[in-house]
Amino acid sequence: MNSKKKAVVLLSGGLDSTTILAIAKNKNFQTYCLSFNYGQRHVVELNAAKKIAKFFNVTKHLILNINMNEIGGSALTDSYISVPKNRTFKDMEKDIPITYVPSRNLIFLSFALSWAEAIGAFDIFIGVNSIDYSGYPDCRPEFINAFQQMANITTKAGIEGKIIKINTPLINLTKTDIIKTGLKLGVDYNLTFSCYDPDINGNPCNKCDSCILRKKGFESIK
Repeated sequence: MNSKKKAVVLLSGGLDSTTILAIAKNKNFQTYCLSFNYGQRHVVELNAAKKIAKFFNVTKHLILNINMNEIGGSALTDSYISVPKNRTFKDMEKDIPITYVPSRNLIFLSFALSWAEAIGAFDIFIGVNSIDYSGYPDCRPEFINAFQQMANITTKAGIEGKIIKINTPLINLTKTDIIKTGLKLGVDYNLTFSCYDPDINGNPCNKCDSCILRKKGFESIK
């Protein structure tokens, strides 16, 4: 019988989520990875997530289908809305960009919470970051703290006094520090994918906010 503690890890296939998977593995958790096919235009990231889950030999990797493109409201789920390109870091900090998917992390964490309770896990890992990010409100500590409070009053486990923790080890790290952390833990970042708007062959655009932040992170460690 496996005596390791279980953890649900939200795995997008990107740089941040791969780093938190490495952190969870390093903490000796039995890892259950959860990814979503939610109608995103960068669905190629799911192929990356599969490779990453295999690389880290996770206990189980589950991909759920959620059709958020019918809801719309984001350049990531609506093909009629263009993904912003070639923005400066100053531009990224001005307002919440159109690549924000309404309540995405709330939805993803809700599914993760459900799976965690079903398998007897009391830890959920999510790669949110409040420093090198594009202004998303659901990447802030305030959101995570509120969700954790909610998680512990809305579940059977919480009512029974079994505290469910939302782990955000990257929340106060720069992109450079995130990459350095992952490299120390053996992450192969060649497996990861970060672009919001890849071409038909799955190649990154190198112009969207995510590509620019990724490039900045790697350049800063040279």
